[in-house]
Amino acid sequence: MTKSSGSFFSSLLSIFTSLFGKKPANTTPAQPAPVPDSANEPSPLTTSKVLVLVYDPTMEDGQKLSKKMGWKTAEQITTEYMGDILQTSVGTARYQIAQRIDIDEFPAKVGGARYTPETYMKVLRGEMSPLTPSEADMNAILTRFNILPKIARSEIDEVWIFAFPQAGFYESTMGGVGAFWCNAPAIKGAAETCPRRFVVMGFNYERGVGEMLESFGHRAESIMEKTFEKLVGSTNLWQRFIRYEKSAPGHAACGNVHFAPNSERDYDWNNPNPVQSECDDWLKNFPDFKGGDFVRTVGADEWGSGDIREHHKWWLKHFPHVSGRKNGIHNNWWQYILDANKVKV
Repeated sequence: MTKSSGSFFSSLLSIFTSLFGKKPANTTPAQPAPVPDSANEPSPLTTSKVLVLVYDPTMEDGQKLSKKMGWKTAEQITTEYMGDILQTSVGTARYQIAQRIDIDEFPAKVGGARYTPETYMKVLRGEMSPLTPSEADMNAILTRFNILPKIARSEIDEVWIFAFPQAGFYESTMGGVGAFWCNAPAIKGAAETCPRRFVVMGFNYERGVGEMLESFGHRAESIMEKTFEKLVGSTNLWQRFIRYEKSAPGHAACGNVHFAPNSERDYDWNNPNPVQSECDDWLKNFPDFKGGDFVRTVGADEWGSGDIREHHKWWLKHFPHVSGRKNGIHNNWWQYILDANKVKV
């Protein structure tokens, strides 16, 4: 066969194949269309339904641990905490207690060990070392209280566990398909197969509402960091929001949970030194920053002069809650903090 005849048959074969042959399957998965920017997309109201578990064991003298030690009641700090979230979110983030379960025992640690009333008091008095491992067995709790099916059926959206010092609960942790770091590693085990993400908050009724807001604040930091992780430079508004003078001289905004705009170190919420901050721009103009008079001198008296609860309320009050969407992220950040399922991963 001559070269020309070979080329002829090759061309004929190509035509035949294009007409009658099978085309290779497209193995690239379809990508969802990006959500377009919008200045008017409504700001949603987000309600999270909560399962509350209260570990308050009866001690040897017949008193509940919380009463014996003179600690706060879960009811008191829960009501105040929910009110603070409602207020600082301007009503766009709300909690609803779907169920409460009181548990008259010490939770099991990973491995099965538990405190008894006697051994726990020895730990408080320094007569005995805390149990190790220190972590409570979260998967045992999820199973015992049928939590994952309730999450899957949207009967509840998150879990609050009230306990005592050395109980072994993280301030916050996340479970479910696609769970990510939420001030602690994601829950391993059965929770990895739950079709909806959920957060478990660990609260300590020895402490107060300020510490509850601190736990919530760290949850917010983790979730907003994840929400904005694919955006860089000026489009990453989360990185702009958390700037403080020490981290970004001359460009302070609202800081973070541990650092107010003028803080020099962790928990330095009573630093007397004034700094320039654009915090008013976030509060009054977001997302259309105006600068100018909205960048002003601020100091510790703005956020309670060292009071943990007042600082955290001030910080949370500056979180955007308005309508609109830009770069794929809604201008109401509260919906992501309360519902991690809205975060793209």
